[in-house]
Amino acid sequence: MSKWSTPTALAVVAALTLALAPAGAEPPAAEGLYRGTWEVVKFDLSPPLAEIAPGEIPTGPDLGGLMVDPDVPPGTVYGPQDFDPIAQTWTEALVIPGPFLSFDAQSNLSGVAPPDPVGDVGFAHYIAMSNLHFAIFDKTGTLLFGPAANNTLWSGFGGACQTRNDGDPIVLHDQLADRWILTQFTAAAVGGLYFNCVAVSQTSDPLGSWYRYAFSTGANFPDYPKYGIFEDAIYISTREFTSTYVGVGAYAVNRAEILAGNPNPTVISFFVDRSVPSLVGDGLLPADLDGSVPPPPGSPGYFVGSMDQGGPYGAAQDALTFWKFVADFATPANSSFTLTHTLPIAAYDTIFPCSGRQCIPQPGTSVKLDILSYRQRPLHRLAYRNFGTHEALVTNQSVEAAPAMAGIRWWELRLASGTPAIHQEGTYAPGAVDGIHRWMGSIAMDAAGNMALGYSASDATSVFPSSWYTGRLAGSPVGIMDQGEASIIAGTGSQTGGSNRWGDYTSMNIDPADDCSFWYVNQYLPTTSSAGWRLRVGAFRFRYCSASWLFGDDFEVGDGSRWSVVQSGP
Repeated sequence: MSKWSTPTALAVVAALTLALAPAGAEPPAAEGLYRGTWEVVKFDLSPPLAEIAPGEIPTGPDLGGLMVDPDVPPGTVYGPQDFDPIAQTWTEALVIPGPFLSFDAQSNLSGVAPPDPVGDVGFAHYIAMSNLHFAIFDKTGTLLFGPAANNTLWSGFGGACQTRNDGDPIVLHDQLADRWILTQFTAAAVGGLYFNCVAVSQTSDPLGSWYRYAFSTGANFPDYPKYGIFEDAIYISTREFTSTYVGVGAYAVNRAEILAGNPNPTVISFFVDRSVPSLVGDGLLPADLDGSVPPPPGSPGYFVGSMDQGGPYGAAQDALTFWKFVADFATPANSSFTLTHTLPIAAYDTIFPCSGRQCIPQPGTSVKLDILSYRQRPLHRLAYRNFGTHEALVTNQSVEAAPAMAGIRWWELRLASGTPAIHQEGTYAPGAVDGIHRWMGSIAMDAAGNMALGYSASDATSVFPSSWYTGRLAGSPVGIMDQGEASIIAGTGSQTGGSNRWGDYTSMNIDPADDCSFWYVNQYLPTTSSAGWRLRVGAFRFRYCSASWLFGDDFEVGDGSRWSVVQSGP
């Protein structure tokens, strides 16, 4: 049985003593409520995955994608809907490389929407997860295992992690240890408890054995869990519910202990209630390490949220919220989870003119797709990288970039001595000119500081929902994606019935083998159907992620001409 080390931890109580900020004022600082440490409800070491029969994949439109709608009453009057002053309404000439690999992963074997496309790349494998199944590939796209129900990972484990298959999966590859972390949640209480189910590969081989954990979130349903790997901890955020959305959970799991298969790793828990809804919005995103350089010694875990003064939660300004999780595993009660900085951003508008979730048009149908921009939170991942001279984090959020036109606001934050600042931001919105919506993004940086942004693209007449990407070089003008666009897959069908759900997230990841290649997973439809999505994985690499690029050289571009590069790294 799970237990808390503090007697009041399961109570839904006020975590903050706050006064509402007056209009236009800086939001108050916030401190999360320390909920103590948890004991793991259940732990074991699995047989080798290659010896486990893939679990039967459940079917039914009521499964998966259980993220609850915002609890904003109908008829709510929103704040001012801003003009976006930094919208990039054009694309540059095509110089971005096309994919060197593109392959189909699993299709919609469960008949659910949305798929929650997510994956990560390791030194020898790529793992893709979705609602409600996963598959393991080698790095040529050859299928090695699956598709199998996600709870196959907990076959024989017992309890809710074995019997439930509810989705909201996450895949992470820990490149510092060359290990895999795969997760799912439970969306129904079993014995009065909800769970985050976490599987950690015992070795670098995902077909081998896995350490399996059931972490209970008590009586709180842990909606929309997001994970990030840092050197000290696996950091987790959840959007927690009782009968309604009550606040955000933040967790730190001792990384060294979980990688060693400790049956009861230290798990430190905080809770931030919604006394001031704009402080947590619809959730926070933990930083996830890219590259081989860990954060500076003693660094806390970083979490980022977003605010829109025109959104539903009464934010006083358009801003990013920056939280620090100080995890003291020796003396957990000395830990803290604190909103340390509120970073004003260029005006943006997250409230898209939708009827419910019907937002993004598709060819040949009146059915529209969900944009999720109205969610007050950035999209997976918050990709972190330590360049030595500075620390950088990048993330993004769908927005209404021009009237009734979707685009993607993206940010690069930099830290100097632990103090964050917005180094650059932009809104990628060529749709204001070409009529093509771009949304549901994910962004990352390579070892040279180049960025790639993957996303969905669709319009009402000719562009079926597709998986595209753009990017910028480390020396490009700030705030601009100047490398043009390329396609992982051009969709050939629209989603016509059953659900408007799309996403709810995608994943851009960096190949640890070269620290340069981007791997991106999203969804598309091969044919027009009610829920016929497939996952598509693609990989590409900038020509300028190399030692010669960092020191300046001449490079061949797409048309065969030469381009002189004289920039010197990020």
